[in-house]
Amino acid sequence: MTSPKTAGANDAAPRWATAALVLADGAVFWGKGVGAARHAVGEVCFNTSMTGYQEIITDPSYAGQIITFTFPHIGNVGTNLEDIESINPAARGVVLRGDITEPANWRAAKPLDDWLKSHDLPGVCGVDTREITRRVRDGGAPNGVVVHAPDGKFDIPKLVKIATDWPGLEGMDLAIEVTTKQNYGWDESTWTLGKGYGKLDKAKYHVVAVDYGAKRNILRCLAATGCKVTVVPATATAEDILRHKPDGVFLSNGPGDPAATGVYAVPAIQGVMDKKVPIFGICLGHQLLALSLGGKTRKMERGHRGANQPVKDLTTGKVEITSQNHGFCVIPESLPANVEVTHVSLFDGTNEGIRATDRPVFSVQYHPEASPGPTDSHYLFDRFVELIDESKAKK
Repeated sequence: MTSPKTAGANDAAPRWATAALVLADGAVFWGKGVGAARHAVGEVCFNTSMTGYQEIITDPSYAGQIITFTFPHIGNVGTNLEDIESINPAARGVVLRGDITEPANWRAAKPLDDWLKSHDLPGVCGVDTREITRRVRDGGAPNGVVVHAPDGKFDIPKLVKIATDWPGLEGMDLAIEVTTKQNYGWDESTWTLGKGYGKLDKAKYHVVAVDYGAKRNILRCLAATGCKVTVVPATATAEDILRHKPDGVFLSNGPGDPAATGVYAVPAIQGVMDKKVPIFGICLGHQLLALSLGGKTRKMERGHRGANQPVKDLTTGKVEITSQNHGFCVIPESLPANVEVTHVSLFDGTNEGIRATDRPVFSVQYHPEASPGPTDSHYLFDRFVELIDESKAKK
């Protein structure tokens, strides 16, 4: 395989190149095209997971982003109809180190290249993903354009301008783009080998899940704990949520700037909290809960994306390895006196969890549903049910 090169904006494409990643600063990473033959602009990030690329690409939290995979062998187990977190991937494109090989897994239904094409997702392979990762690590997540041009023709200055003109994720409400448009019920539970996904037979509690970009496996984990789930749109008001008479409310993960989504989400969450209904938030839901409690959030330089992120649970002293995908975080110093920090990142000390001391609400920044990732944090779904138990006992 020809070695990838980083070129200036005015350099001609190598004869072998059919794709490229073009950054706003003019850097060009030449490679070979995969997926759809088109271009897409977004924020370039990296994910360090070694498995679960299909779950990653279909995670709605990646809306507006181009995913660089640090693991070199992406596509080697193909794709299937089960390992998806949403029907329509919200990610803008993918950047890979190695070529996509033929699937080598008994569950594979379609090669990754064909799957990307079926979802109109462009990508580039054969590039130096280590160099891209270092750029993001050292300089923050840049705007970029991933372009797949089978004819080998590239208008680099135009692509640089597209990347430069793109406004970026800060201030952008993307939850509105990926949320459900109508209410629906969910009773599918977690997957087991030889049986596939299970089904909730008898519900103990009723949970309303607010969909800011919810991953399916989160809903499955809720169902697996005995909760009947009703999913409502991100724009649902407190009245919309409470009319379902929920035993608990779940705030889902999602993409974009929490402050932008919070314009309509915070009043709804505050209305639910006023009724003392137990609340559990994950990822964007965590950030929105913090905003609703009086805290603030900020854009991170590089974010946390991977299935190997160590987090300490301050309530137990235990360290768990977690799956994460976020580019914004809660500012712990902004939290009021009635909110305590429950989890912290052992990578950089950023906030990973909170709970209110005067009402039954808590949240974490990471993904306890572990899709993909380790299962260390599954206990949080049980903790949510226990909170519902305690709330109902008090009533």
